[in-house]
Amino acid sequence: MFFRHRPDSGITPCVDGPVQLRFLRYTETGHIMENTPAKILVVDDEVNQRSALVRLIASWGYTVESAGNGAEALFQLKTFDADIVVTDIHMPVMDGKGLLEELHRHPDPPVAIVLTAFGNLELALETVHRLGAFWYLEKPLQPAAMKMILSRAVERKGIGKQVQLLERELASRGVLGELTGESAAMQEIFHLLQQVAPTTATILITGESGTGKEIAARSIHQLSPRRNGPFFAVNCAAMPEALIESELFGHEKGAFTGAVDRRAGCFELAKGGTLLLDEIGDMPLPTQAKLLRVLEERKIRRLGSAKETDLDVRVLASTNVNLREAAAKGKFREDLYFRLNVFEVELPPLRRRKDDIGQLSRNLLQSLNAKYNCRVTDLSPEVRALFQAYDWPGNVRELRNVLERAVILAGTGTVAVAHLPRGFAGAPVPPQVPTGPAFAAGMTIAEVERALIELTLEHTANNRTRAAEMLGISTKTLFNKLREYGAPE
Repeated sequence: MFFRHRPDSGITPCVDGPVQLRFLRYTETGHIMENTPAKILVVDDEVNQRSALVRLIASWGYTVESAGNGAEALFQLKTFDADIVVTDIHMPVMDGKGLLEELHRHPDPPVAIVLTAFGNLELALETVHRLGAFWYLEKPLQPAAMKMILSRAVERKGIGKQVQLLERELASRGVLGELTGESAAMQEIFHLLQQVAPTTATILITGESGTGKEIAARSIHQLSPRRNGPFFAVNCAAMPEALIESELFGHEKGAFTGAVDRRAGCFELAKGGTLLLDEIGDMPLPTQAKLLRVLEERKIRRLGSAKETDLDVRVLASTNVNLREAAAKGKFREDLYFRLNVFEVELPPLRRRKDDIGQLSRNLLQSLNAKYNCRVTDLSPEVRALFQAYDWPGNVRELRNVLERAVILAGTGTVAVAHLPRGFAGAPVPPQVPTGPAFAAGMTIAEVERALIELTLEHTANNRTRAAEMLGISTKTLFNKLREYGAPE
């Protein structure tokens, strides 16, 4: 089939013949269902242009439906599971921009291609940038360009589906984003996150200190439609009360003493992405009231400004405080608690997921080896037994700290009991490192320093990087000291 040009179509003639471009579809378990044509929805209020474009795209082997405006397109998408939406911008009832805004809220939206008339290029570029459209094409359309862009869009949609399937498979094996765990408790968390991450719901992440609340928030961001946008984490407990509002909402020049420049807040900096309000239980009550208003009205106003800006950010919150109890005591606003607690994810402490200690340890050893240029491969059986018996009050953060010390001391091989903190989990106190030459009164600081450096190098088998870490100095400083002592390079 060849496309025959019509003078009023807005499309230039096509000289290509038909092409059968197919699209792999998968079941929920990842098996290929069928090799079917990609589905394209064409949205344009100009009947002749729409009909011509439908015939052209159908001639390339795609399944094509059409709609006259954004509202019709949304209705059509209820029954027609389009992979690609090709939409004009200027249309009655609902324009292309409004359509893309609605699609942007969908957890798995079709890939969008924007059509624009001459002179509307700036609007098209803004739409592509802000609403995540895949590409834009100017009218009159060039069929060769349209054919190529459609092909690339189908590839992108296919890659997106494969990524989703890979994420499901990894979760079943104990990995979701940056979270790790094969235990039943973590599998339940993975299931919850996979359900809620693609939505727009506000999520409250709770759990003891060190359970990985920020890592869970990052995983939610990575699994969401906003994954290509920024991720900002703000520690509400670490900022002085006088500065927290400026950090969150921004300020104008001269808004307060010391405001020498105009500054965007975290809500603006996270535009198009995700903002985590960490340790929100420590947020001052006056700031809580302003935050509630922002969340309800979806608008922010910089300090010292009369202008409001629409909010385009997903808000997550985390805390190790029981906010319900804090609200009952008047330490946290009850209305803000209910506004944040649309969907709660409670991370289990490590003592309730000890089946994950082995996998967590392996992952941490891998990252710590890279950090310190070491080659520690595993835990000794004695260390594994101690780790399983210990209750880990500091949770995963404490496990990382213990392993970080052990990697520095061990350097290679396995982590032994001697590499753990003294008396860890009731373990026998490891023998002291030999003290070397006795330090006598009258020795100079330089002599004591040299003796300590030589002793540490002996303990690390002359691994200068690890010795510098243990001594608390830079590698460059250590090399300079050794050069002073006349040590071989």
